[in-house]
Amino acid sequence: MVSQAVPAFSASEMMIVAAARELAGQRVCFVGVGLPNIAVNLAKRTVAPDLELVYEAGVFGARPARLPLSIGDPTIVTHATAVTSMFELFGYYLQGGLIDVGFLGAAQIDRWGNLNSTVIGEYAAPTTRLPGSGGACEIAQNAKAIFVIMRQGRRSFVERLDFRTSVGSRVRVVVTDLGVYHLVDGELQLDALHEGVTLDQVHEAMGWSPRVSPDLGRTAPPSVDELRLIREELDPGGVYTR
Repeated sequence: MVSQAVPAFSASEMMIVAAARELAGQRVCFVGVGLPNIAVNLAKRTVAPDLELVYEAGVFGARPARLPLSIGDPTIVTHATAVTSMFELFGYYLQGGLIDVGFLGAAQIDRWGNLNSTVIGEYAAPTTRLPGSGGACEIAQNAKAIFVIMRQGRRSFVERLDFRTSVGSRVRVVVTDLGVYHLVDGELQLDALHEGVTLDQVHEAMGWSPRVSPDLGRTAPPSVDELRLIREELDPGGVYTR
């Protein structure tokens, strides 16, 4: 059988695919808005078909027919295992220790995995007011592990956060458009570079000198099927992949 050539792919598509692959073997995932949303839904269609998706609005075991636009999108309740109040979801499921992975995004991250989704600049007079914590603080403290997906740059990978919204003690994986990091001895370690990315690019896109694995690898490029799912089913409008 002749294998199909993989089409050209964007850095955002590589990031989404790499993040989805990290969920292989996971069982229950609390889904954050934005990039985590598409990565987790891709994982459910590929490496983690039995993954139970949990949304902050009060939905457990979501099986959305299309990519939800937000946590309040009605599609998240389609075929869901349970629809409950936010109070019950956070109190009984999250704080009850039933969430294996919380998948989050953020505006800033530091070398220890702490996240900022509250403000850029001084809290009392910020240059940018961000959406805030939502459930991120509680998810970061109560999920058994935290995975993060975010685009990498000096304004996002910073030596010092402008505000610490979520503690990084349970962060295990950070996937960016440049590579894949894991927390080692409490600090982010670069373990894989995406196709075409150099270490110099990584250094230029962060506010500290990163810890680099002695066995630094390369992320396998997206498959034809992974790209088809992103482009045809999950994000045909290119909202996340532009």
